[in-house]
Amino acid sequence: MHPITTVDELEDRLSEPTPGVLEALARLDGDLVVLGAGGKMGPSLARMARRAFDAAGTRHRVIAASRFGAGQAEAYLRAHDIETIRCDLLDPEQLRQLPEASNVIFMAGRKFGSTGQEALTWAMNAYLPGMVCQKFRHSRIVAFSTGNVYGLTPVALGGSVEDDLPRPIGEYAMSALGRERIFEHFSRQYGIPLVLLRLNYATELRYGVLVDVARRVFTDQPIDLEMGHLNAIWQGDANAAALQAFTLTACPPRVLNIAGPELLGVRRLAEQFGRLFGKNVSFRGSEASEAFLSNAQAAHRHFGKARVSAVQMVEWIAAWVQAGGEHLDKPTQFEVRDGSY
Repeated sequence: MHPITTVDELEDRLSEPTPGVLEALARLDGDLVVLGAGGKMGPSLARMARRAFDAAGTRHRVIAASRFGAGQAEAYLRAHDIETIRCDLLDPEQLRQLPEASNVIFMAGRKFGSTGQEALTWAMNAYLPGMVCQKFRHSRIVAFSTGNVYGLTPVALGGSVEDDLPRPIGEYAMSALGRERIFEHFSRQYGIPLVLLRLNYATELRYGVLVDVARRVFTDQPIDLEMGHLNAIWQGDANAAALQAFTLTACPPRVLNIAGPELLGVRRLAEQFGRLFGKNVSFRGSEASEAFLSNAQAAHRHFGKARVSAVQMVEWIAAWVQAGGEHLDKPTQFEVRDGSY
């Protein structure tokens, strides 16, 4: 596939429905509400749903709810026939006033900035899910979580699988496990069909773990190797998995890891970017035997092969960075091992 050269082209790629999404949403009844839609993934996910509904000839509403602070997310969504509602989800009255919908995607949460504001992190990650379940107790819910709930796992094992016992490190990961437990509790109490998606890590051209490595190589910064291995998945493929997950909702909730098929070595990634940039790469430290890694084979069996490989992502990102493409300036802090974000 040829390089992506503009933001418009990038957004088109990220929101293009897969055949699996087209099939799943053609059979999905009712409207879709995306909670926390103003973040990095929400706009392209909501637009993918809109495109799939349109292709199926259905006029189910896609409603994006978020505080919509700075940035162009709200205008982008409205330009693509997606309804937007400004809402502080932690405000019970604002949450109560959201329209009912048969299908809900929960994307709200807090990670970066958790250190020093741990109480707010717990409120967003573990208290809000209960409020959402009270509001949408008659809906199907697909809720984003994180592979960080597993803690560090031996690289030699190839990544944690869904039935591994969680061993979260740090307050962010602990609160994310709290989010899952609250969703599970209310799923059982109200019979809510639900899927929990443990994501590691969505990447596109403006942000993500591969972008972090690429920019450090491009600006001649040393690459820290202690977190020597990682997962990455093209954001469009993560969007597609989330929308197809409505076909798998269950009570009690089904848990699925969402990650790319490759276990990626940071050293090798940096060297690949170095060759593409024509730069020498410097390293510090050495690879630890454990990392935050997920094995997503179960999701791949359900949703099919990822459309965009790690090799393709590296090539696209390198061309984007070299061309001075837009950057969101939101580092992933993938190298953090103690859970402090």
